[in-house]
Amino acid sequence: MTAVIEIRDLHKYFGDLEVLKGIDFQVEEGEVVCIIGPSGSGKSTLLRCVNRLEEATLGTILIEGDDITDPDADVDSLRTRIGMVFQQFNLFPHLNVIQNLTVAQTKVLKRSKKEAEQVAHDVLERVGLLDKINEYPIRLSGGQQQRVAIARALAMNPDMMLFDEPTSALDPELVGEVLDVMRQLARDGMTMMVVTHEMGFALEVSDRVVFMDDGVVVEEGPPAVVLREPKTERAQRFLRMVTDK
Repeated sequence: MTAVIEIRDLHKYFGDLEVLKGIDFQVEEGEVVCIIGPSGSGKSTLLRCVNRLEEATLGTILIEGDDITDPDADVDSLRTRIGMVFQQFNLFPHLNVIQNLTVAQTKVLKRSKKEAEQVAHDVLERVGLLDKINEYPIRLSGGQQQRVAIARALAMNPDMMLFDEPTSALDPELVGEVLDVMRQLARDGMTMMVVTHEMGFALEVSDRVVFMDDGVVVEEGPPAVVLREPKTERAQRFLRMVTDK
């Protein structure tokens, strides 16, 4: 196995507040790593540092061996390898679905309009939304918008995908359709880092679960061990709260 994401002694400060306090771990090629923990534990900040939406204060992040924290790094080029899906769908409201999927392909990857539209067609079929290709975001449900956002990320042919609580903004009945797409991506061998509160998904799909609290990795390991037999009192307390909801 080859580490495609390697995080070494990562620290992140916002002013005097240290949000990440020396994070060390790696993600292997084809691995699905779910990151869980209470709000404010640094999970989303970690994800945003991996594709440099946030600048690390100290430490190193390697993407397929390339140091993305190097000031001379070609961040735009590195980002084309990393698909990112956010809590909010971030679709362009004035563009229809196929336009949302082709704009970055033509501007960033310099694909022809014809090629970009073919890729859009293929990834929309993959997420089960080919029939919505000409709709505008306002005409779509939250679950459909999030699946379009996933398709938009896939259209860039990323080597890995980052998901920042992709179901947290959805009504409960719409969560399943998004998780089904993510399950299929995992089956297809996509490398994924997923910040999530969906413990069932983490148990079923992930290869490894990382529990964070107060800016540090408290516990990590196979999902059945971390989620069912957590070793630390902090993880036990968090999982009791999540399970009891």
